[in-house]
Amino acid sequence: MVAEPPVPVVRQLRLVVEADDHEAAVAFFRDALGLPEEAEFVSDGDARVMILQAGRATLELANPAQKRLIDEVEVGRQVAPRIRVAFEVDDAEATTARLVAAGASEVAPPTRTPWDSLNSRLDAPAGLHITVFQELGARTGPQQGMPGRDSDD
Repeated sequence: MVAEPPVPVVRQLRLVVEADDHEAAVAFFRDALGLPEEAEFVSDGDARVMILQAGRATLELANPAQKRLIDEVEVGRQVAPRIRVAFEVDDAEATTARLVAAGASEVAPPTRTPWDSLNSRLDAPAGLHITVFQELGARTGPQQGMPGRDSDD
């Protein structure tokens, strides 16, 4: 009998973003949003990278209809590109205000969603379209037509 190969295990999701203004992106994501610095590397030719911790990572795969639904609920119109980065925070209203003061453009203010979270949309440095969300209620599992238990919105 042949032994089954071990199942691959992903240990980390790392989103790599090219930021034309590296210092502004660091100031926004590390200092204003509060992502702790894990490591920084500087190499020849002014090559720089800063790795920021962002808590637990998930990969949310949505079909086009779900993406449109989320945009409609949170913003009232289609605005998100194919990739949107979402951050769970303790206070969506205060975080949104802090990020706008730090240079983000508010696309939609904190809005209560049918799946019981408070979500805002922002255009952030490094060309990222982001959601800041606060969970308001306890999740009991997937809901029809709504993102699942581990979803950001």
